[in-house]
Amino acid sequence: MALKDGQILIKEADNVQFQIIKSWGKMKWSRVSQTLSGVVDIELLNKLAGLVNLPVSIEAERKRLNRIMAAVDKERVNENPVPIIKPPIKVSPFKHQIRGYNMALMVLGFVEPPIQYNLKENNT
Repeated sequence: MALKDGQILIKEADNVQFQIIKSWGKMKWSRVSQTLSGVVDIELLNKLAGLVNLPVSIEAERKRLNRIMAAVDKERVNENPVPIIKPPIKVSPFKHQIRGYNMALMVLGFVEPPIQYNLKENNT
């Protein structure tokens, strides 16, 4: 199993694993390279983690994505949002705009989720 250019590649899956992974509809089989490939996303990585032990680097990416998702979910219901980075605007944004701005900064990788969101590790 490997990560390459935003894709996850699986080379040697047994028949049961292959059928389970194909049933998810998130990966495609390549006859030429004899691999399953799919776009790396949190859902796929969490499903794979439930099926097999992931390599260290892929498990680290899964945990990073879960941490970002937890921070975004927490920000979504934040009653008193404060911009993580001062927005480049002259007007005062509404609360929902600040929340969206903060969530976008985290999802797009411009900032790491605040420490308060990293205290509880999400193992899903």
